[in-house]
Amino acid sequence: MVSYAIKTPTQHTTYGNMLEVWRAADQFDVFASAWNFDHFYPLRGDTNGPCLEAWVTLSALASATSRIRVGSMVTGMHFRHPAVTASMAASLDIVSGGRLELGLGAGWYELEADAYGIELGTLGERMTRFEEGTEVIHRLLTEETTDFDGTFYHLTEARNEPKAIQTPRPPIVIGGRGEKRTLRLVAEYASMWDALFAEDEVDEWRRLREVLTGHCEDVGRDPTEIACSTHFRLGPDPDPDDVARRAVTLFDAGLDMVILGMRPAHDVSTVEHLARVLSATV
Repeated sequence: MVSYAIKTPTQHTTYGNMLEVWRAADQFDVFASAWNFDHFYPLRGDTNGPCLEAWVTLSALASATSRIRVGSMVTGMHFRHPAVTASMAASLDIVSGGRLELGLGAGWYELEADAYGIELGTLGERMTRFEEGTEVIHRLLTEETTDFDGTFYHLTEARNEPKAIQTPRPPIVIGGRGEKRTLRLVAEYASMWDALFAEDEVDEWRRLREVLTGHCEDVGRDPTEIACSTHFRLGPDPDPDDVARRAVTLFDAGLDMVILGMRPAHDVSTVEHLARVLSATV
């Protein structure tokens, strides 16, 4: 079944604006989930501008909504030890009543990492950290105790209690296009793969989906278990009919979810207008 989501990056906005948009989206079944992003510096506009922390705002927004599924697209593995992320995820799943989607990514934004003295590393190092961290999170969310001895992480009889409401754990969502390692990790652990901005690259997306299918065959996973999403960037005054037309094209190509990037100028009226039109496409 195809669906839509909203995404409110925490840059150049206020918590009040995000709260208003999320509460509005929570009222319309056409929106299956709502997301923020996990950055400390804005990605667009003035990089010295405001940027709220992802998981604090996510927790508050989860408590202020009741139906819509919630997540951060995506949590940077280098920002927090995976044992901390696993504990946060279990707790937020409980707080939200079992509505967490656990977005995970390798991290990439050098500006914020350099400013805070957080080691980002080479691409190979980031991917090794990502692979290890994802396994650690999965195991802490599903096992009573976890032992792990990797390059970046070392755990000894580690516990993570209480467990999340969702079983065996909250769904993991992985974003990225790396064919050898990212898509392999999707095949191993993810319930949804986000292909970022696939609208202008449908043929490339189809090719990457075949790569993912190959990884699924290698690990003994049914590829139909993994939903596929992409992002739309909405302009300041989006035309809902145009958004619907573009989304239907992607749904016809095989994508399952379109995530609508909401700029700070968007408000309740934007959400309501989109919901009325988009409901006819699902």
